[in-house]
Amino acid sequence: MKPVLTQNRVLTVPNVLSVLRLALIPVFVYVMLVAHINGWAVAILVFSGVSDWADGKFARLLNQSSRLGVLLDPAVDRLYMVTVPIVLGLSGVVPWWFVVTLLARDALLAATLPLLWSRGLSALPVTYVGKAATFCFMVGFPIILLGQWDQLWSRVLLACGWGFLIWGMYAYLWAFVLYAVQMTMVVRQMPKLKHRTHQPVARNSGEHG
Repeated sequence: MKPVLTQNRVLTVPNVLSVLRLALIPVFVYVMLVAHINGWAVAILVFSGVSDWADGKFARLLNQSSRLGVLLDPAVDRLYMVTVPIVLGLSGVVPWWFVVTLLARDALLAATLPLLWSRGLSALPVTYVGKAATFCFMVGFPIILLGQWDQLWSRVLLACGWGFLIWGMYAYLWAFVLYAVQMTMVVRQMPKLKHRTHQPVARNSGEHG
């Protein structure tokens, strides 16, 4: 007998982790731009990356998938992917061309949402390329923060961090190309709905489109 999904539950382990990550976003902004404590910023990013991976695992292992989680988890992920690059740009850790490229990609993706909604969808299945891009960013951002000290070990970490970010950028842009192909197929093959009913697509752990 298959377990009953807890679709309407709110207090679940994955949702608690998502709320914690959401609450840590303003803390990250504070420790980076006001307190200038890179160590705490690194800890927040590491926790965010680990918990983002863990909430998907807990949802499956504990049978705690929920409608709230399907919406909350990717929303928090998107906030991180917008907030972290902007804060690192304001701090001088990453150049603004890098930040603008990431934000422009996300803005173009967001512009396609009305087309999805008109077909009764709220999201498309993610790709492994998108997961790889997210992994590279989650690893690269804290590593380049650790690379801000004027010591040899720090410079080595900075080079490694940029390796992850550059590969992440390539994968992030390629994932958007694949998304555009999927979007074109949806527009061509699925008719518009007279009464739109969004169909959330369950999100796998660790990707951002």
